[in-house]
Amino acid sequence: MRRTWTLPGLHIEDVTLPVPLDHADPAGPRIEVFARILTAEGGQDRPHLVFLQGGPGSEAPRPLDASTPGWLGRALREHRVVMLDQRGTGLSGPVGPDTALPEGMGAPTLREATPAQQAHHLTHFRADAIVADAEMLREHLGIERWALLGQSFGGFTALRYLSAAAAGVSTVLFTGGLPAVGPGPDEVYATTWEGMIARSERFWERFPGDRDRFRRLAERADAGRLRLPDGQRVSVERLRRLGHLLGASQGAERLHHLLALDPAAPALAHDLAAALPFGGRNPLYAVLHESCWADGVATRWAADRTQPDAVRQDPTLLAGEHVHRSLFAEDPELAVWAEAADLLAAHEWPALYDPAALRAADVPGAAAVYYDDAYVPRETSLATASLLPRLRPWITSEYEHNGLRAGGETVLDHLLDLAAGRRTA
Repeated sequence: MRRTWTLPGLHIEDVTLPVPLDHADPAGPRIEVFARILTAEGGQDRPHLVFLQGGPGSEAPRPLDASTPGWLGRALREHRVVMLDQRGTGLSGPVGPDTALPEGMGAPTLREATPAQQAHHLTHFRADAIVADAEMLREHLGIERWALLGQSFGGFTALRYLSAAAAGVSTVLFTGGLPAVGPGPDEVYATTWEGMIARSERFWERFPGDRDRFRRLAERADAGRLRLPDGQRVSVERLRRLGHLLGASQGAERLHHLLALDPAAPALAHDLAAALPFGGRNPLYAVLHESCWADGVATRWAADRTQPDAVRQDPTLLAGEHVHRSLFAEDPELAVWAEAADLLAAHEWPALYDPAALRAADVPGAAAVYYDDAYVPRETSLATASLLPRLRPWITSEYEHNGLRAGGETVLDHLLDLAAGRRTA
């Protein structure tokens, strides 16, 4: 199904395509995948670039004009941009407790399904399935090859694309999204924990009074007196997740302003709720987060297992994108997924990446590797970059993990020029 409409400076085509829930069973139940194709005035003959959103579990950005999000204007000068809602998000069969299950799945909705049924259903929402969806969409649109722009988890998906279907890719661009190849989630999480310890100490050194303020909040949390506007209790471990702010540009300033609020004021409760990561709006972000790193292994709650003793003993050592088993008990909106999340943590995931295919991928590309990335370690990113013969990495300390969003056109301009050979790293 296709529908066209316009925004200032943009021609828009909305496309909905039925795809198999399980690509290994093409005759089985189907879901719908949605994409929005954006074309600037005069750009009808430009090649396509697919934006692969970070997450997992978040839909593609919703443009308001030809300049939002901030990198869009630069992309449109050379491409038509395909905003793909990855399966389970946005208008592509969004996953929630009341998601209707296909006939024969054993229950009418995910809420009414058993944990085993929930977990089985959710195994079909990783990067391998997203790439298979994208390939069906490319063929449906009659496009020979298209470029990829992968932000964070979107970069993981782009790497899977090169492993499974490189022939459909003309150029690949990564921003903070070159994952480790091979079974190494423990090493990744151990590295990111050490990085968050260092970030925490830098933050307290910059705002020394904030450490005591945070300790007082942790004491309130420990006593059961720190609550969100809906009455949810915030544990010390959940409060620690405010550290995810430190992985983004201006995040330290946001955390400083949050900690300056009166702990008893409604503003603190509301702003705390808005700042905490993981929640019911995008449940896949929590439920499938660790599986992103599962290249042929089970994760077995890797972030929990690798948490250093120093962090357990000191609440002021903050967490980043570290999903704990306790999260599903603390957040009522995530509680419905608790047992399924346990099953998924024990699930032996198939491999996502094929090193031989990556070495053979004849695809030009560029990657922004952020020197002190809080979520995707530089060391593993560069090891993965070395597998791709035509990828040119750009190592920069100018941006944090959200460089594409924070840097507007600058980051994308650099990557496009680098991939095309118009500049050196």
